Amino acid sequence: MVHIKNLAAPLSITGCTCSIARAAFNCNRREYIVTVHMFLQSENLCMGLFGKKPAPEIIPDARVDRQCRELMRATTRGELGERIAGLVLLYSPSDIQQMKRNFETKVRDLDPAYRERLTAKITEYLLGTCQRIRLDNQQGVYKTLKQPVLPAQKNYWEMVARQCGDEEGGDLPVIRFLKYLLAGYSMLVLEEPGHAVGTPFPGGDEVEYTGGVYYCPVREKASDVDAALCPFCPAKQTPSIGYLRPATKPTERNKQEFIDNCYRYHNFNG
Repeated sequence: MVHIKNLAAPLSITGCTCSIARAAFNCNRREYIVTVHMFLQSENLCMGLFGKKPAPEIIPDARVDRQCRELMRATTRGELGERIAGLVLLYSPSDIQQMKRNFETKVRDLDPAYRERLTAKITEYLLGTCQRIRLDNQQGVYKTLKQPVLPAQKNYWEMVARQCGDEEGGDLPVIRFLKYLLAGYSMLVLEEPGHAVGTPFPGGDEVEYTGGVYYCPVREKASDVDAALCPFCPAKQTPSIGYLRPATKPTERNKQEFIDNCYRYHNFNG
């Protein structure tokens, strides 16, 4: 509650006029207090949509390993989703912005046009996934997700604990942990790719969703990177271009490769 102090009625008003003025002043004062109080409530509500800033004792770097072990104990997708949501909602919008800045630093040397597309998609993914988690948590979606978490999927959290065990990599472990929480939610709870549909990769290919199946152009690169999401991602490798199976969502380069393939291997003479 905000109180009004050091406000005095006009000195020149006397008698009945003074009483009327005082009554009007008190009325306006009450309206002002109510208005300010409502504003503060609205501001708190808006910030509450994104969760609270985590205090150091809530998500310290040293406890990421223990939190990963807790996540490994989840037996169903719903239970895992609820546990992930409980951690993600402790973060604030500033943490998401920090993740975005960290990513922009990592891709600053890429081709400007590609960098802009990629950064926009990653930002969309970060904000969208956080919002999805908040809504799923509010709507009680987790009670309906009874499917079991497979033993191989639980290994994801072992990888996360290793990757968040130190400050190497240019970002704080607690921020890195948030990145893996969001990816884990997408892959293990929602059964969606760790990179959102439409995420571009060098060469023009993108993560695609066709005929109820997710396709990723780098799915087979799982063994090339220790921290890759690929082993835990439900997406399939984007099919090779051929006479019987063209690209699921062809780029101009894909179309030309398809034409060349037909000409070279199927005696296409025009």
